[in-house]
Parts: sequence; C-alpha cells; structure tokens
Amino acid sequence: MIQADTAVQLTKASKEYRLYKNDKERFLAVFSSGIKPFIKTANKSISLIIKKGESVAILGRNGAGKSTLLKIITGVLEPTHGKVEVNGRVSALLELTAGFDKEITGRENIYLRGRLFGLKRPEIKAIEHDIVEFADIGEYIDQPTRTYSSGMKARLGFAINSSVSPEILVVDEALSVGDAIFRKKCQARIDQLVDQQHITVLLVTHSTSSAKDFATRGIVLQDGKIQFDGDIDTAIDKYKGS
Repeated sequence: MIQADTAVQLTKASKEYRLYKNDKERFLAVFSSGIKPFIKTANKSISLIIKKGESVAILGRNGAGKSTLLKIITGVLEPTHGKVEVNGRVSALLELTAGFDKEITGRENIYLRGRLFGLKRPEIKAIEHDIVEFADIGEYIDQPTRTYSSGMKARLGFAINSSVSPEILVVDEALSVGDAIFRKKCQARIDQLVDQQHITVLLVTHSTSSAKDFATRGIVLQDGKIQFDGDIDTAIDKYKGS
C-alpha cells in the first residue's frame, strides 16, 4: 500500500513490446501461433519511490527507457510486469503538440484541456487570465493553434498544465527547447508550486542544464535499468560518463 507521503511508487515494473518485421507479419500472428515476435524490453524491473514535493530529473541516452517510464507513471501505458502506484492528480506535458485541437483557438483549448482534467467551467474561468498571461503569446491566444509555432504551443501547454492545481507535474523534452527566458519563467512557476502547493515534479530530459535548473534529485537510466539514483550533480556526472 502506497504511503501518504509518497507520490509515485514502482515495484519491479517492466514494459515489454512485441515487435514484428512488418505489418503483414503482425497481422498473420493474430491467426498463427507459429509467428513469434521479437520481445523488446524497454524498462527492466524498475523499483523506485518518489516522495511528495520532490523535483526529479530522469536522464538517459536515446533508447534508455525514459519515455516509457514516464508513460507508465502517467498511466498512458500499463507495465507488462510489476506494479505502479500514483498518489495524486497528474498533469503531464509530454510533447509540444500533445492535447491540442489544432482547429480551435488557444483560448478554446484552455477550456477543452481544463475539462479533460476534470475541472468545471467556472473553475477554468477562474484560471483563464493566469494561463493567458503566463503563455504570453499575444493576439494568437484567439487564433487556431494550427497557426502556432512549436514554442508557442509549449508556452500555452505549460501554462495550462501548471495552472490546473496539479499534485504531480510531469514534463518531457518540451521545456529543453524553449528559450532561456521562458525556461527561467517555467522554473519560477515550478518553484512556486513546490513551495506553495508541495507538488511533485518529474522532468525527463537530455539537457543537463534543464535537469540542474529544475531538479534536486536525478535518476539515470541505461538499457531500461536504473544505473544511479541520488543528488542531481552526481546524477549529471554519471550521465555524462555513461
């Protein structure tokens, strides 16, 4: 049973993907047990505990299993083996374009995303001004999001996800491609949330500068396994040496 002061707990969690040579082989495998897939294990028996209020960076090279781990934590994927327990509302900024309807305006997307988080219209209305102000994309807030640059989507996405009273904020690579001023603005918002609302922050990144800016704890993944879990400076050293 997950403890009250724990935000995320994984117990021997593994994720396996069944891979085939092509779509034809995948289709035939439905009817024939003789066609065997290649099993790719992205995460291998991962056990970890993340306490409420922690800011944690998950580091690793391409293919290390970072994104799969993040998707397991956010509930996008179920582990093939093991157990994942999450204690609190998760707000996940997984990629720059995630969750937006490109044919409606940024303002309308605020209400769409808010409803997906379970907020009622008056609750969304109460945070609308703060979201628009933080995103700082000017008149584009009332233009279709298909007209937005990737940076504008990142600004609006982060503004929404950090304003819906998250208990666990999960951020993928989106922030590492933003400009320095925007990263500092995001860091200030995260610091405020941690100090005032005691939220938990998980950042999945290749960027050591972003990791150092946002996190105090670092987890280094290699070949789907945890190679190091500890203070962020040592984690960065381990990552650079991997």
